[in-house]
Amino acid sequence: MRKSRFLTYAAILLLAVASLSGCGKKAENKELILATTTSTKDSGLLDEILPVFEEKTGYEVSVVSVGSGEAMTMGENGEADVLLVHSPAAEKAFVEGGHSDEAGRKDVMYNDFVLIGPKEDPAGIGAASYNDAVAAFTALYESQSPFISRSDESGTHKKELTLWEKCGITPEGDWYIQAGAGMGAVLEMANETLSYTLSDRATWLNAGLDTDLTIVCEKDESGVLYNQYGVICVNPDKNENINHDGAKAFQEWIVSKETQELIGEYGLEEYGKPLFTPNAG
Repeated sequence: MRKSRFLTYAAILLLAVASLSGCGKKAENKELILATTTSTKDSGLLDEILPVFEEKTGYEVSVVSVGSGEAMTMGENGEADVLLVHSPAAEKAFVEGGHSDEAGRKDVMYNDFVLIGPKEDPAGIGAASYNDAVAAFTALYESQSPFISRSDESGTHKKELTLWEKCGITPEGDWYIQAGAGMGAVLEMANETLSYTLSDRATWLNAGLDTDLTIVCEKDESGVLYNQYGVICVNPDKNENINHDGAKAFQEWIVSKETQELIGEYGLEEYGKPLFTPNAG
């Protein structure tokens, strides 16, 4: 009788321990927050490749499409799990500030920036400065031709500010319009008002506007229009809600050979050339 009772108590104790152990075990988080620049979304790239990641890994990705600066602010505040951005200097500061995990930042792909303007090109940029971005921006200032700035701390906005700085110019006045909007919206505004603006090439090509605009400056040999993208996992010590496992899965996936090939193929069929050039590793 005593032995039977002991065995019963032992069984109950084991069940209780197992139950407590099960309660303490945290369920795997399959939701992933990706904070990214508007160009990766407006270009159509994410719509093309993210379903592959979700099907392969089982993660469900919530995309927050903002400027690169705002995406990194989200990372600093622990409001995103992983970042896909294109502002290398700011990304370096983000990593050095301890906001990333131990892997830091990894290259993913690149394309370039283009200066867009009215086909009539009242500033005469295309004829005089087609491959010279500094001369092109100087001509914009001297002619006071309407220019729409994203003014949203995005990678494109930071590149624009770099170009003004190289010109030794502080843009101001009625001709300089600060939109505070994403790339797609700014291109629509430029089309409606026949203004100039700086765009990444992929969003410009994918915008599909019945447009009165054209490229007036591109392919500056100095490399000043180069546009590099990187992926960063947010430091999981930010808070307990950071999905670091999911972030690592995304980072490893987007720099993998398989995904790099997907990126390199995007745009080939429609435009005859890829919208992004993969360069991970």
